[in-house]
Amino acid sequence: MMSHATLLTRDVEVAAALVRQGELVAFPTETVYGLGADAFNPEAVRKIFEAKGRPLDNPLIVHIAEPAQLAALVQEVPETAQRFIDRFFPGPLTLVLPRHPAVPDEVTAGLPTVGVRMPRHPMAQAFLRACGIPVAAPSANRSGRPSPTRWEAVYADLNGRIACILQGDRSDMGLESTVVDCTGAEPLVLRAGAVPLEALQAVVPQTRLATPDDVRQARSPGTRYRHYAPQAQVILVDTPQAAQPHPQHAYIGLASPTHPEAFGLCCVCPDVATYAYELFDFFRRSDAAGCKRIYAQRVPRIGLGLALMDRLERAAAK
Repeated sequence: MMSHATLLTRDVEVAAALVRQGELVAFPTETVYGLGADAFNPEAVRKIFEAKGRPLDNPLIVHIAEPAQLAALVQEVPETAQRFIDRFFPGPLTLVLPRHPAVPDEVTAGLPTVGVRMPRHPMAQAFLRACGIPVAAPSANRSGRPSPTRWEAVYADLNGRIACILQGDRSDMGLESTVVDCTGAEPLVLRAGAVPLEALQAVVPQTRLATPDDVRQARSPGTRYRHYAPQAQVILVDTPQAAQPHPQHAYIGLASPTHPEAFGLCCVCPDVATYAYELFDFFRRSDAAGCKRIYAQRVPRIGLGLALMDRLERAAAK
């Protein structure tokens, strides 16, 4: 494990050179910051798990600069996957496809599939082009902690554990990519995310949400362990009146509590998209403020609300 301070830079060429040398680099995407390694270097990929404290049976997503890189990663691109690529690449969508034999087991957790995404974030695109190779990258945080939407959050979690942080702006979505398995007769949404189910169904109508009974569920990161959790206890409420005001309590939701000033922190969001954008950053600010409880208002499971509720429920899990 590294012990010297992590390099901070805005130079994508410097960061890309480190990846090609087998080092770890955190980089911004439109969803959250990712922690990248050369996807074809097993030793480098193992460093991701060590730096994060991540279970080895949790597969990674491979990030590409252009669709042409798919040929080195997957055996085939099913017709449904191609329709999603045409509509959503680049963007916050990960497709689970039959893996190419050259992809290391460390990336896929030994599964016969690999998740692939092409981010649309300008700095991420420039970085991936400079790397010239596919980059395996989960979120750039200690495992189980809230995903980082700012480089400062990456630094707080991983300084001294990784080689470099590419300093971009705050992520503009705040929730991870949607993960869709395209290896079966019907596409399965394994992890709800920044691309809503309804948008996917507009492209491939038979797309559905995976259930706990679907054996393909384990092919997605972020579905098997307690995730996205702050140190504070997360309590879900239907209305802000159910939240108990206290200087060591925080509240986030769409409606305002009667006495917002009575909370240590309070974030009232105008819509679900803003709620999703603020969530992980609010979790981290609540911890920094020493809050013991975070009350989070539930939202309807439609559109982005499906992904938001997934993250809230995982954060609140015992």
